[in-house]
Amino acid sequence: IPTSRAFLVTSPQDAVKSFSDLNEKTAIAKVQVLMGGRGKAGGVVRVSSAEEATGFAEKFLGSPFSTSQSAGETKTVRSVLLSEDKQILEEYYLGVVIDRSKGVPVILFSKQGGVEIEEVAVQNPNAIIKLHFSPERLPFTDEIFPTIRKSFSSDNIPSQIAEIASNLCRLFVEKDAAICEINPLALTPGEKILALDAKIVFDDNALFKHPDVAALKDPEEDDERERKAKQFGLSYVSMNGNVGCLVNGAGLAMATMDMIKLAGGEPANFLDVGGSATVDTVREGFKIILQDQRVKAILVNIFGGIMKCDVIAEGIIQASHEIKLQIPLVVRLEGTRVDEGRKLLKESGLNIISCSTIQEAATRAVQETNVKGTHVHSR
Repeated sequence: IPTSRAFLVTSPQDAVKSFSDLNEKTAIAKVQVLMGGRGKAGGVVRVSSAEEATGFAEKFLGSPFSTSQSAGETKTVRSVLLSEDKQILEEYYLGVVIDRSKGVPVILFSKQGGVEIEEVAVQNPNAIIKLHFSPERLPFTDEIFPTIRKSFSSDNIPSQIAEIASNLCRLFVEKDAAICEINPLALTPGEKILALDAKIVFDDNALFKHPDVAALKDPEEDDERERKAKQFGLSYVSMNGNVGCLVNGAGLAMATMDMIKLAGGEPANFLDVGGSATVDTVREGFKIILQDQRVKAILVNIFGGIMKCDVIAEGIIQASHEIKLQIPLVVRLEGTRVDEGRKLLKESGLNIISCSTIQEAATRAVQETNVKGTHVHSR
């Protein structure tokens, strides 16, 4: 897949050498963080000299950066990409994703590139060409070409795009990717097609088969809370709300978040402690939730099967004492040893709001986030 030349810059000094090595009058500087919308946030600019490239590096390296797509979350910029400034005549979109309605991968192509494909899908869905294929038989260039050719008046450009699409399908399947997209796929002078920016998401469950891909992972780009959760065998995903969630089981966690939304609130996280959680993992789950300063209440929703309610209760009690919990705590326990668990909570002396249904618990948790007064997090 043809790309523009580029150099990775990790210091202002690198910027001077990289600009010189490109040996062009201008270059494109891009902050390297795993976020969409970098250009709109000022993280992608054209520089016209080594001094401007150095200034860009000095401005962003080591500084927090966020975009409209990061929901207020920031990441520290540790590197900048300095690439060739190619003249773009047209911008296209090319991607390979899973079509879950059909259960197979699909090639997506649109002549409306350079913008988010979701916008194109909403405003003009007919502008997106779809070509499904079986992962057991990758499509050849000449099979893709007729579909792409319909959007052009000559053969040269669509033939290049078809070849790139074929290679992108191979990358998608052989490396067990979840998303492979090039945006923009650019038409440059001389009718040369180049991939100028790309996004690839790999299936975490398949990384054991791909040590070369796993080696590319930069742990510094992970959310600190998500990284710590993995150390304790917890499944944690940060979100944008103020109701912290601690639940056992992914399905129940999703249902809990749905109920919070239904009650008019916003979940702050997805946190599945699993079916074999211990007192220690529950305690660590609380600590991770409270690292998010937006959390105004915590909802614990446990349906005890393999997981016993009294173990969860003991973890809640220990965690609350240890971190001196000072925000409302709503707990719904049901299942194995539920009576013992409820008794432990009742006799703990802690200010715990006990509920018997998900709906009741979600409603109460949302109400608690709206209670006037300031809740202080223990650090």
